[in-house]
Amino acid sequence: MDEVRVDGDRLLGRLAALAEVGAIEGGGCSRLALTDDDKAGRDLVVSWMRDLGLTVRIDTIGNVVARWGDDGPPAVMTGSHIDTVRSGGRYDGNLGVLAGLEVIESLIGAGATPARPIEVAFFTNEEGSRFSPDMMGSLTYAGGMAVETALDVVGIDGARVGDELARIGYVGTHPCPGQAPHAYVELHIEQGPVLEAEHVDIGVVEGVQGISWQEVSIEGQANHGGTTPMSMRHDAGYAAAAVSHFVRQLATEFGPPQVGTVGSMQFRPDLVNVVAARAKLTVDLRNTDDAVLHDTEAHLAAFLNELGDAEGVRITTRQLARFEPVEFDERMVSLVEATAKRQGHTTKRMPSGAGHDAQMLARVCPSGMVFVPSVKGISHNPGEYTKPDDLVAGANVLLEVVRELADAAEVPA
Repeated sequence: MDEVRVDGDRLLGRLAALAEVGAIEGGGCSRLALTDDDKAGRDLVVSWMRDLGLTVRIDTIGNVVARWGDDGPPAVMTGSHIDTVRSGGRYDGNLGVLAGLEVIESLIGAGATPARPIEVAFFTNEEGSRFSPDMMGSLTYAGGMAVETALDVVGIDGARVGDELARIGYVGTHPCPGQAPHAYVELHIEQGPVLEAEHVDIGVVEGVQGISWQEVSIEGQANHGGTTPMSMRHDAGYAAAAVSHFVRQLATEFGPPQVGTVGSMQFRPDLVNVVAARAKLTVDLRNTDDAVLHDTEAHLAAFLNELGDAEGVRITTRQLARFEPVEFDERMVSLVEATAKRQGHTTKRMPSGAGHDAQMLARVCPSGMVFVPSVKGISHNPGEYTKPDDLVAGANVLLEVVRELADAAEVPA
């Protein structure tokens, strides 16, 4: 029993099979939350869960949790998500879910009898690409968002969460918030370049930085692109470009770990020879220090006021998501670190720049994360890649962490 390890070929095979669902050019995946492709991915993973004889439950926001062990006591939970961005890769989220499934199957095959049940979950709409906020399923599971509120969210295509859940057949009966796990641990690709650049095997995640998403709407005046003097324009397109430039300057001036992104921008009427009447864009600000994040938000708000006055345009904002930084339980961080070192891996304690379901579960139970390197730091891109040996190494660290948590009465100190 001391030498239980995952079946690497089986894990890699499942990753490849899931990647065929919603496959796009370049080896990536497009499974936006609650689309037909998301349903097909869900159906496939649920079939694997049931093949193992796990008890599968679906809750009222569509989160899927599969349990190995008796009903009742809080379980050790692992997992992540299987929805992707529109131009996503095959590892983001998927690794955590399928590695969790592999952990359970490996323990079953070894004849293990853990003292606690073990669960593997995938949460609805982690990416937030179709419906805001991101990490919606785990946020609702942890009690941070009312189910009724989540179900009424309308996406970028005008679809409503509750209607789409019903359409794809994933309106469950189990309540939200769900039962708080004994502990939660999530395996994930780093989605950044640090581990590879520093030749480190395993990232030991200490916490997740704060996230602020805003939608900025700008109303100007459409006019002829050839006859309207530059000084007499109320150009929503120019104002949008100015916001994008300011966000880059803001992040540069505040310095690391501050980051800022304008990832979506639309103009109306969107014609080559017409001054834009309206523009809409998103701003993503992140920092590990919540006070600094608030400061950057205030700087942005002041800039938008000044810009509106200077250009004669009306600027309004809408908060899409706002999450404070999260620090993971030190016992979980130390357990991940000690396990990885015991298996012969080099490690690095680090924050996560991306949001994860683990930060929501941290509200209700001791939580932690295991990172494996991302080649060139590329993610949310079909070119996303992690070497097979690194995928398997991360899964074996996950296995031992889950096993130790499941066999101990309390989270090891």
